[in-house]
Amino acid sequence: MVDYHASNNQAYSSGGQSVYMDPREQENDWDRDLLLDPAWEKQQRKTFTAWCNSHLRKAGTQIENIEEDFRDGLKLMLLLEVISGERLPKPERGKMRVHKINNVNKALDFIASKGVKLVSIGAEEIVDGNAKMTLGMIWTIILRFAIQDISVEETSAKEGLLLWCQRKTAPYKNVNVQNFHISWKDGLAFNALIHRHRPELIDYDKLRKDDPLTNLNNAFEVAEKYLDIPKMMDAEDIVNTARPDEKAIMTYVSCFYHAFSGAQKAETAANRICKVLAVNQENEHLMEDYEKLASDLLEWIRRTIPWLENRAPEKTMAEMQQKLEDFRDYRRVHKPPKVQEKCQLEINFNTLQTKLRLSNRPAFMPSEGRMVSDINGSWHNLEGAEKGYEEWLLNEIRRLERLDHLAEKFRQKATIHESWTDGKEAMLTQKDYETASLSEVKALLRKHEAFESDLAAHQDRVEQIAAIAQELNELDYYDSPSVNARCQKICEQWDALGSLTQSRRESLERTEKQLESIDELYLEYAKRAAPFNNWMEGAMEDLQDMFIVHNIDEIQGLITAHEQFKSTLPEANKEREAIQAIQAEVQKIAQYNGIKLSGSNPYTTITPKSIDSKWDKVEQLVPKRDQALQEELAKQQSNDHLRRKFASQANIVGPWIQTKMEEIGRISIEMNGTLEDQLVNLREYEQSIIEYKPNIDQLEGDHQLIQEALIFDNKYTSYTMEHLRVGWEQLLTTIARTINEIENQILTRDAKGISQEQLHEYRTSFNHFDKDHSGALMAEEFKACLISLGYDVENEKTGDAEFNRIMGIVDPNNSGAVTFQAFIDFMSRETTDTDTADQVIASFKILAADKNFITPEELRRELPPDQAEYCIARMAPYTGPDAVPGALDYMSFSTALYGESDL
Repeated sequence: MVDYHASNNQAYSSGGQSVYMDPREQENDWDRDLLLDPAWEKQQRKTFTAWCNSHLRKAGTQIENIEEDFRDGLKLMLLLEVISGERLPKPERGKMRVHKINNVNKALDFIASKGVKLVSIGAEEIVDGNAKMTLGMIWTIILRFAIQDISVEETSAKEGLLLWCQRKTAPYKNVNVQNFHISWKDGLAFNALIHRHRPELIDYDKLRKDDPLTNLNNAFEVAEKYLDIPKMMDAEDIVNTARPDEKAIMTYVSCFYHAFSGAQKAETAANRICKVLAVNQENEHLMEDYEKLASDLLEWIRRTIPWLENRAPEKTMAEMQQKLEDFRDYRRVHKPPKVQEKCQLEINFNTLQTKLRLSNRPAFMPSEGRMVSDINGSWHNLEGAEKGYEEWLLNEIRRLERLDHLAEKFRQKATIHESWTDGKEAMLTQKDYETASLSEVKALLRKHEAFESDLAAHQDRVEQIAAIAQELNELDYYDSPSVNARCQKICEQWDALGSLTQSRRESLERTEKQLESIDELYLEYAKRAAPFNNWMEGAMEDLQDMFIVHNIDEIQGLITAHEQFKSTLPEANKEREAIQAIQAEVQKIAQYNGIKLSGSNPYTTITPKSIDSKWDKVEQLVPKRDQALQEELAKQQSNDHLRRKFASQANIVGPWIQTKMEEIGRISIEMNGTLEDQLVNLREYEQSIIEYKPNIDQLEGDHQLIQEALIFDNKYTSYTMEHLRVGWEQLLTTIARTINEIENQILTRDAKGISQEQLHEYRTSFNHFDKDHSGALMAEEFKACLISLGYDVENEKTGDAEFNRIMGIVDPNNSGAVTFQAFIDFMSRETTDTDTADQVIASFKILAADKNFITPEELRRELPPDQAEYCIARMAPYTGPDAVPGALDYMSFSTALYGESDL
């Protein structure tokens, strides 16, 4: 006995190989208890009879009664020969029961040879005309030869047939195919299947859901008349049954499937094309994103570099300080996002190239000027301009500071000089000596000599004023015209004073012979008072002089010089007392000799009172100078503290960045654990690096304080903020690139089906031969690696050719080095298969009904709208001899999808 029910739960066969059939397909099997609903049995009799006759008529015969006409086994064997295309053993022609049983057993043995395990169905039951067993046997034949090979997207036979029906009827209103029983009762599903493939046979819009009899009869009649599908069921039986027989419906529907098998091939071809086009569309989207991001970044660099290269100086310190603040904003706010964009651009480029390799597409070549190398070159130019700009800003600030100091010094000295020269021209041009007595003339001459001495003493100040003006001109001081005008006026006045002085002296000397009796004491007083007075004026000028220093040593030098000056004050005081003693002696002599003095020294305007007044002023300025120097000392000590604070942190951060760079290099070589483990560890490592960012921010804050304090050097560290910024950006970029490499390896592994063990073996072999840990293998190292993996590249006859072939794949640019990504790409390509241009051409040929071209109408009918339009927009017109209007060349289009290498 043969258990038919078990045959449904076991395996079907094709070419001797068992094919598993999902037990769920038998969930509602009609013969679970070997019982049939009478209505179902009627439907099965009619359906199975029609199905058998659709095949038997090819042999010129048919059956009338399914359980009677198969009893002798002759038509049963004939049916199997027709549907299988194979010859069965020669039947026995006798009419005895044993002959019939033998013939039926030959048929059952043939069914079993196709991998169907028949249980509970025996030849005796068939010979005896057992209706249930006969129907069960016919259903087994239908399953094996009409339904089993139906598979859509790797589903089982029943699920595949159901999925095919759902896809074909999805666009139709009032159709919702969920099963092979009640979903077909209203007849719309049958009509939708026909209309989908032969729309000219059915006017679907005129069908009504509430008229199932008309719908079913219409579908059955059209199928029989135009599709050569015999009527296998009665519309009334389907409508009047609560649940139509599932096996009858499946049998009927399978005939529609096979009738439209050509269209099914077209659908398979369309699916393949859609898959290829989807890959291309996604890659083009990624290319467009790369181009836009690259263009935006290059445009930002193009706009930024001229700003950084602008060296037009400002006139004032405040304007230059604003420029420095703008530059700090650029460093803090504007540049960091662009660093991230540049890193992301490289990651996107690498990911896109990996996807193109995995989909067997040609490598992506960005448009001219947008290569990663172009962006890196522009970025290098940006950083060069950035460094030069910062140096220029600081130098300009130093220059303006120096200019402000010199300009103030010029104004002070000019004011002092102009104050001294005030009234001197009037004094030198008066004719007082013409009516003076001899003593008065002698006095005037002595007075003039004293003036000349004073004039000579002021020569140094005039030269200083001229020198300062010259330096302001050389440093391009913005107010140089007014400085030059004032300096010119002083020099011209000085020359005029010299000429007037000479002229007056000559006039006095002409009358000197007539004048005598010069008061020597007055003269001595005048001679000693003038230099001392000039010294006091110089001392006051020095004590009020502005100073600028940049470090503690310089301020200490000023303090030392000031202390030396203070040490000379006692000696100067003695000179003051000696000068005052001369004046006292004059008064004593005049009083003793009864001389009536005019009340003033005829030889000088420097009075004892003015000497004492200036001396008091010097004594007042000394402690003020002390205070100013001490305040500057405190400022320089504060600056030194800022230097030390920055240096202490920089000397920690700098080595930390270097250590992390070395660790990343070591991690990228060792790569322990699965790729996912490595990815998790690297992201945690990246997070630990990101969490270090506050230390960089602290350094930026310290650096800003240093710049605001105008500190331009730091002897406590070799690290500059610029070096640390570059190191930090390189660290972030390196860890991001390392993570992207692992992600690409995961992408390659998953797309190519590489196991974790294989990947570990590839990495272990690669690292073993990467002796210098450079991340790449030289040619000889790579050959040794291939040998370790079993490649025969040392064979005397074929080894060199094989190795050169492999090197052409992994190193197309002949750089002499093989990266790990190129290595695993090669290993995966050696063991996996991808779509090829020939496969896509074959798929298009199916859609085009074997023509050498395809029309837009055919593309729109077979492909989704967006992908159909994608092809139409990119296919060139077909110009072959059999071309029709609108014909498109799908062959060159398919080849272009894969690049010239697949031709």
